[in-house]
Amino acid sequence: MTQAPRRVGLVLARAAQVLGEEPYYHEFLEGVERVLTPAAVSVLVQVVTDRDAENATYERWAEQRRVDGVILVDLAMADDRVPLVTGLGLPAVVIGDPSTAQGLPTVWTDDAGFAAEAVGYLAGIGHRVIGHVTGPPQFAHTQLRQRGLAAEADARGLTLLVAEGDYSFEGGRAATAELLRQGPTAIVFDNDVMALGGLAAAAERDRTVPADLSVVAWDDSAQCQLAVPALSAMSHDVERIGELAGRAMLAAMAGEPATVYQAPPAHMVVRDSTHPLD
Repeated sequence: MTQAPRRVGLVLARAAQVLGEEPYYHEFLEGVERVLTPAAVSVLVQVVTDRDAENATYERWAEQRRVDGVILVDLAMADDRVPLVTGLGLPAVVIGDPSTAQGLPTVWTDDAGFAAEAVGYLAGIGHRVIGHVTGPPQFAHTQLRQRGLAAEADARGLTLLVAEGDYSFEGGRAATAELLRQGPTAIVFDNDVMALGGLAAAAERDRTVPADLSVVAWDDSAQCQLAVPALSAMSHDVERIGELAGRAMLAAMAGEPATVYQAPPAHMVVRDSTHPLD
C-alpha cells in the first residue's frame, strides 16, 4: 500500500524584499530538504506579512490537514505560536534558543556566546568603541546577541553602541549612518545584507573600510566573500542547521520525545573588512 504524501510547513513572516536579499533561508531549506526528501516528505513555504497572518496559516493548515508538522523560526520570548501549534496538534520544531521552545524539540545556536566571541575578536585587535546593528528587537536571538555583546563589552571595559536594523540593505545603511555619528571604530551587523548596507553608508561618508572602520557580518555567505572589501564574518553552517531541523522534524512526526539539537559552533572568518586599530 502506498503511503500518503507527507508535508512540513514553514511560514516566514518577513518582507518579500528582505527574503529576496538574504541567502540564509535558501541555505537553510537546502539542508532541510536534504534530510526530508529521501524520507518522502516535502516542504511547503508560505510568506506572510505579519504574525497574525502566520497564526491564521497554521490554523488553516491544521483544519485542512495540509501539513504533518511545522518548523517555527524567529521566536520571541513567550512566543504565542508555540502553544498555538501544540493546541492544533501539529508536531513542531523550534529553530532558536531552548528558552523559547516551551518543551518543543529545538535546534539551538549559542547566539549570546558567539556574539561575545565577535566582541572578543575586535577587542583583541584594538577596538574600544564597537557598534552593533541589530535585527528586529522582538526576536529572541536579537536579544540574546545584544546581551552577549553587551556583557563581553562590559567585561572588557569597552563602549557598545546599538542601532536597530531590519535585515535589509537599506536598514543596514540607515543604522550605520546613525552609528557613524557616534564614532565607532568597528561595527557588528546581525546579517550579511545589512553589513553590505554598512559598507555603502561608510563609503558615502568617506569612511574607508577597514582603515577607518572594521566591519563584521553575522552569517557568512557568498555575498560576504564577493564584497569589496571582502567581509569578515561570524560563520555558521546554515545548511547543517537545516539538516538538524529536518532530523528533528522527522523525530517529532514520529512522536519521539523532544530533544535539543546543538548546531555546530560558529567561528570567525577574518577577511579584508577588519584591521587592527593603530
